[in-house]
Amino acid sequence: MIDCPPAVSVETLATRETEPLLKADHDVFAGLVDAVATSTVIHVGKGERVIAPITVDHDLPESVHGNVAVAHLVIEAGENAEVTVIHRVRSADISGLFVPQVEIVLGSGARVRYVVVQELGPQMVQIGSQITATGRDATLSSMAVSLGGLYARLRFDAAMNDRGGHNELLAVYFAEREQMHDFRTVQHHIAPRTTSELVFKGAVAGNARSVYSGLIKIGVNARGTSANQTNRNLLLSPNASAESVPNLEIENNDVKCSHASAIGPIDDQERYYLESRGVPSGIADRLIVLGFFNELLSRIPDDDLRVRLIASISEAFDRRALS
Repeated sequence: MIDCPPAVSVETLATRETEPLLKADHDVFAGLVDAVATSTVIHVGKGERVIAPITVDHDLPESVHGNVAVAHLVIEAGENAEVTVIHRVRSADISGLFVPQVEIVLGSGARVRYVVVQELGPQMVQIGSQITATGRDATLSSMAVSLGGLYARLRFDAAMNDRGGHNELLAVYFAEREQMHDFRTVQHHIAPRTTSELVFKGAVAGNARSVYSGLIKIGVNARGTSANQTNRNLLLSPNASAESVPNLEIENNDVKCSHASAIGPIDDQERYYLESRGVPSGIADRLIVLGFFNELLSRIPDDDLRVRLIASISEAFDRRALS
């Protein structure tokens, strides 16, 4: 289901007219999407400014249980267009495989904000891809919120193809019980004077795991590039684990790049500060976790969604003590 204003065209196509960003021979999952998925294309024309967010809901039916479901969403923003898309992925407590593929193409000067919220059932497996191409002086702000699934993988391939393009890649994830969140990113700077900023924050509890593997790739012609990559993880139980593998591949010496990662428990000094002011230990820990995520959650362009996600993370944190 898609809720969008009349100024935006939405098409459902069995065959794409434009060349896909991810080729069918990239891997078996791309081939599966190419073979069986119907593409939903959201097109915002040249100079159009869409103020209200467009919402896209993927509510997987009960019939997915024991089966495979695919989805293909394409967002095209023309020259100097502006749009916000909120994409919600949900399912009941069923077991199956979901393969979503999202392509975002930005023309010169376009501005796109894209938020995907994944709340699949606790037995679902996701193998997802997000592929973006940013044009001259265009800006993409992309955020993923990952809360559901048994194993949830999401790969980001962000290409900055023309001068002045900017990509902001953000993610919030909370894993509990036996969950695993797996993120893989490529910030590919092809053109000169492009910039990117990646910030991924996660918390893991119970026996859960998270894995982050990221690459900043600077092409030979990408002089004057600035790229940053940060991954921070909170361990909320002794059996939880997180891995973080940032990488750089640089083919031009006129660039500024940085990468950083951190994995550890809640800071004792932060907890002590709150406890010394009368805040019970359990509530203090919850406030610290919510504060940890607030830097990113505050950027969600929908107040109701932001409040609901804060409540969902609070509930997951409270369940941690019972698991």
